[in-house]
Amino acid sequence: MDLLKKWTDHYIEAGCDEVGRGCLCGPVVAAAVILDDNFQQNLVNDSKKLTFKTRMELDSYIKDNVKNYAIAELPPSFIDEHNILNASIHAMHRALDQLTITPELILVDGNKFHPYNFIPHQCIIKGDSKVLSIAAASILAKNYRDRLMIELHEEHPEYCWNTNFGYATKAHQQALIKYGPTKHHRQSFRLKYD
Repeated sequence: MDLLKKWTDHYIEAGCDEVGRGCLCGPVVAAAVILDDNFQQNLVNDSKKLTFKTRMELDSYIKDNVKNYAIAELPPSFIDEHNILNASIHAMHRALDQLTITPELILVDGNKFHPYNFIPHQCIIKGDSKVLSIAAASILAKNYRDRLMIELHEEHPEYCWNTNFGYATKAHQQALIKYGPTKHHRQSFRLKYD
C-alpha cells in the first residue's frame, strides 16, 4: 500500500521523526522532510521495515529529490538532563530550525509533541508507515544515527555498536558488565550492568 503523499491539500507539510529513543547509548537523532510534488514513492517506507542496505540506497534518493530536509542530534548528556521524550521532541524542533523552507503544518510520528513556532502540528501514531514525508524523515534519521554508531564502534569495539547501534542486545549488556559504561552511555537509563 502506498503511503500518503499529502496529509492535506493546501499546506506546506514537514514530516518529522526521531530514532534512538530506546538505545542505551548514543544521541537521539531527528529529521524533518518537506517533499517535492514530484517525489516518487520508490521503496520509501517506515525505516524499521527496510533492510540496512535498502535504507542506505534510499538516502541519496531522498536527499536529492525532496524540497528540503534537515537532521539534528542531541547527546546523551541532554537526554540525561531533560529525559528521552523531551530530548526527542527537542531534536525534532532542532531539525525544523534548520529547514530553509518554513512549513505550514508539521506531521509528527507518534502521539506527543510540543508546539513549535506557532505552526500547527498533527501527531500520527505509526506515522512512519502511513505518511511519506514522515517515512522519509525516519530513513534519514536512522541512516545518520547508524553511521554515527558505526564510527563510535571504532572507538569502543567491545560494545558491538556496529551491529546493535546502541540497543540493549545481549552482547551490549555483557560488555557493560565487563567494562562498565562509556561517556556515550545514557547515565539516566537503567543500564543493567551492576
